[in-house]
Formats: sequence, structure tokens, C-alpha cells
Amino acid sequence: MESALYKRKNNMEKYIDDLPTFVDRIRKMREIIISNIVLLGQIPAPTFHEKRRAEYLVERFADFQVDECVIDGFGNPIGVIRGSAKNRKSIFVVAHLDSFSEVNDNLNYVVTDKTISGIAVADNSAAIGVLASLSEVFKQLGLSFKSDIVLVAPTQSLGRGNLKGIRQLLKNWQMPIRGAICLESVKLGRLNYYSDGMIRGEIHCSITSEISWGQHHPPNAILVINEVINEIMKLRLPQKPRTKIVIGKVRGGFNHGKDAYNAQIGFEIRSDTDKMVKVLYNDIQDIVYGINNAYAVELKLKRISNLNATSLAFGHPLVKCASKILHRINKEIVSEPSETALSIFLQRNIPAITLGVTHGENFHQEDSMIEIDPMFKGIAQIVALLMAIDNGVCDG
Repeated sequence: MESALYKRKNNMEKYIDDLPTFVDRIRKMREIIISNIVLLGQIPAPTFHEKRRAEYLVERFADFQVDECVIDGFGNPIGVIRGSAKNRKSIFVVAHLDSFSEVNDNLNYVVTDKTISGIAVADNSAAIGVLASLSEVFKQLGLSFKSDIVLVAPTQSLGRGNLKGIRQLLKNWQMPIRGAICLESVKLGRLNYYSDGMIRGEIHCSITSEISWGQHHPPNAILVINEVINEIMKLRLPQKPRTKIVIGKVRGGFNHGKDAYNAQIGFEIRSDTDKMVKVLYNDIQDIVYGINNAYAVELKLKRISNLNATSLAFGHPLVKCASKILHRINKEIVSEPSETALSIFLQRNIPAITLGVTHGENFHQEDSMIEIDPMFKGIAQIVALLMAIDNGVCDG
């Protein structure tokens, strides 16, 4: 046992020592990687409408001679690079396919010597382009693996999608999984290994037209929603477990001079524990019922997504290995809760982490931007970690 552990440790150190060489050789693939980011990123893929991007990603896998290329029954594009060892557990590399953009026409990306800019490039087009390029990166570096490397871009990940693509894929996956790396476009240096318990919801207020109110003036939906917000803000939140409620979206009305007949808010509850999330959601439910009765309006609460609190131990070899890799490429580590597919892997007791590919700005805005040069270190960290997993860093 000691000799096996010693061998794995020496192998891991070797991969880390090779990182500067990896970065230089990956940099020579600059045009291929940028082309994949632009070609895939310019295809719009709002949640529930990812089909065109999925089809093109599978085409790119096939162009790069990935061994198996398929779109599964839930619309997830998958590429499998076969390993040399039979009956070896698979290693997953995952980057969500959908973006927050609601644009349906082809997007326009702008490439300079230093940056790529355009809608959703920082979430998650850069990561998708890197995913498409990995098989070519392996060839450039002369790498092969014992494990199958499964490249997946899950659909229906964001918002109302509630990570359905990866949930369905793992539910139906027949072979054992050794470990997983989840990719996000930004930020290089992120190392997520846990997720909070979370419920994301919306509260809608609707008021029938003033004709049905006769001589009585109907209430203003925006003011009713404001009452809901005030009551939510009165809820007492514990310092431990760490808990917060965020009111992230407000919408209502249609005319500056007319009372609003419709309004809504979007909120998110987060906590270290699932129990606290459920308690607060029930409290908000009581608030909605109470105000609904008091104002005689149609006030509805709807849950749109949720996550369970999960964690990989900080001392887990996968986390420690990823930390060493980031230190070797001189990147400060940032660890915080993750809303990615990470949570779904950890719920199934599959070791997983989330990494950032590069640096960027204006995350969910039209002038979203990522930096090109740091991306080569970002790809090198993925390669080194895959090699470590393939040689047993997650085993035992």
C-alpha cells in the first residue's frame, strides 16, 4: 500500500513539474482554441434551447476524431475518448452548455490580441470552446489515459433548468465514475469543492382590472410586492449556520402613470444546511399566504430550482492536488460555494471540483469579456489534474 501511495505521489509531483512545458505547448494551439470558443459561442443557447449548439459541439468532437460522439436522449452532447485499460472507471470533464442570454439570433464575438468579447463568453462559451479543444490538446501534448475521458456539455443547467441535464445523465449512466472536473469560463484560480443548500424562487402578484373592483380602487401590484419584500427582510437569519436571502430580481408595471396590475420578485435562499433553507422557504410561504389574504390579490410563490448542501473534504487528495497545481501556476486560490454540476456529482459520492478557465469581466452582460493568455494556464491545470486522477489521486 505504501509503495502504491508513494508512486501516486511521485507521479502527481511529475505532472505539476511539467506544467510550464504544458502551458508553452498549449499556447501553440491558440488559433484552434479561439476558433472553437468563437464558433460555439456565437450560436445562441438559452436554457431549454441548446439544440443547435449541442449539434455543432458534437460535430467538433467528430472533427477532432473523438472516439464516440453522441447526443443523448436529454439533449446532452457527449464525446468519449477511450482509455487503454478495460473496465476502468470514467473521468468526466463537464461544462454547462446553456447561457443566460435570451438572444435567438447568431451572436457577434470580437477577438483582439488579448481578449474575446461577446454575450455569454464568460458564462460559459469559453469553457465550452476549451472542452471542444481538449482532445486536440491531448494529441499536442502526446498524452494518453488509462481511463475513459468523457467530455460532456449538459443542457438545462441554469435557472429553471435546475441542472436537469447532468441529473438525467448521471441517473442513466451505467459505468462507474472515477472523478469529475467541472469547468466554468471564469475565474482562473477558483477551486470549488462544496455547494450550499439553496432554493431559488419567484413570487408573482396579479391584480384583476379595475373594472371588477367597481368603486374601490385596486391595489398596486408593485406596492404589494414591496410589502412582501419588507416582510422577508424582517426574517431573522442565524449567523450559524451561515445563511442569507437575496432578492435578486424585481419586475412590474407597464406605464409610468398607471397602477401596476402585475409585479414579481426573484429570490434565493442559501445556507450551509438544507434544514435552514427549508425553514426559511416555509416562512416565505407563510408571508405570501398572509399578504395574499390581507390584500385580496392573487399572490403566488413558485420554486424554480434547488440544490442540496454537499462537500468534498478540504483534505481530500483531489482538492489538495488541485491546490498544488494552482500554486504551481502562481494563481491565488478562491474557494466558495458552487452552483455547478459539482453538487450533483458530490451527491452521488463522486469526487469532483469546479475550476475556472481564465479571467474575465462583465459576467452576465452584453459586453462580457475573457482574457486569452491566462487561458493556456487554465487548460494546463485541467490536463495536469486529469493525469493525476487517471493515476489514482481519487482512488481509495
